[in-house]
Order: sequence, then structure tokens, then C-alpha cells
Amino acid sequence: MKILLAGDSTVADCPTQEFPMSGWGAQLPPHTCRWGSVHNFAKGGASTESFRDEGLWADLLAQAGPGDAVLIQFGHNDQKKQHLAARTGYAANLRTMVAEVLALGAAPVLCTSVERRHFLASPSSDVLEESLEDYPDVVRELGLELGVPVLDLNAWTRDLYLRLGPEGSRALFCHFEPGDHARWPDGLADNTHFSQQGAMLVAGEVARQLGRLGYGALEPVLSTTTGQG
Repeated sequence: MKILLAGDSTVADCPTQEFPMSGWGAQLPPHTCRWGSVHNFAKGGASTESFRDEGLWADLLAQAGPGDAVLIQFGHNDQKKQHLAARTGYAANLRTMVAEVLALGAAPVLCTSVERRHFLASPSSDVLEESLEDYPDVVRELGLELGVPVLDLNAWTRDLYLRLGPEGSRALFCHFEPGDHARWPDGLADNTHFSQQGAMLVAGEVARQLGRLGYGALEPVLSTTTGQG
């Protein structure tokens, strides 16, 4: 079995010079090695549209086949860069991705986008902004509509940040003082991209949610598809 990942920088393998910045996909192999190999096609800045336009989706599909799982997490850049409306262009692209995975006899697994760490200063620093608007809801709705599993990473990360609080959750992200990191000599306060510690926690949750699904939970999707000839 292969686990193939489609997504943006919050999933991707980061360049060595940016360590400890890491997407959760880079930390997934130790958690899932008993199931199969991880193939991470995620790329920084990717949206559902650019991932296809740059050929990354075609590369992923070329390696996917019966018995494989394809995890799909987009939203950050559809919202911020491509401006694809959640319920039109974004939803349509995800529907197409799911259909194309099913056509190969593989199992699509939709993931809601991990939340950004944006605690509001007013009325309380313990209030976490819902920065991704209705993009996570669209993924949840598509899971029900299309009958495919959804890993709700948005809900899980929101709960994690709130439990840890503004200070406790800081270590999950890339925060550096001036002079602490050669890649960012002026310092960095990044509340979108995970540190290795944060990525490892999310990867562990991805593995737990996949485990709760059980590979048997994906078999009806696979058998329906392969039975179509």
C-alpha cells in the first residue's frame, strides 16, 4: 500500500535550510510504516488549481493504484492566492480529484486544512480566529456528498491550540529571534507553518485518524470502483 499526499506547505517536505520548519507529511512515515510507504507530492504555495497546472497531480496519479490511499489537503492558497471561492472553484476541483482517484481504484481521503495560530487580542487572547472561513466546512460536506472519508484536521488543530493556549502553542510553529536562524536573519514569527515539533503532532493525529478509519473503511470505495471495470 502507498499513501500519497497532495497538499500545500503545511503538508510538504521543507528544504533542509528551513529546518525545523516542516509540513506534517514529512513526519508521517514513522507513524504509518506498518501500512506502507508515504509519497509526498505536496508543495509550498500549492492550491487545488496550481497543483494540477504544475503537473504535480498528474505525477501523483501516475503512482496511485488499487489499494493505495490518496490524502488531499488544500485550502490555504485557494483562499489567499488563487481566490477560488470555497463553494464553487475549490469544491469543483476537489470533486474532480476524488473522481480521478476513484477511477484508478485508489481510495481518496479528504483532509480539512490545518488551522492557523491566530489568537485574537480582543476581547480575549484565548479566542482563536477561524481564519479559513468556510473552506473546512466545504470539505466536510463533500465527504458526506461523495461518500469518502474526511480527516478533520482543522477541528483537531483548533482544539490543540486552544488547549495549549497562546504561549503553549507557540512552539508548534516557526518563531525565531533575530540572529537565531540563518534562513531568517531578521527573525520570524510564522503562525501558519509548523516547526518539526508541531508537524510531528499533526502527523501522529493523521495516523490515528487513519487507524480509526481502518483500512476496511476504505474497502467499500475500492470495491465499488474496481467492480465497475
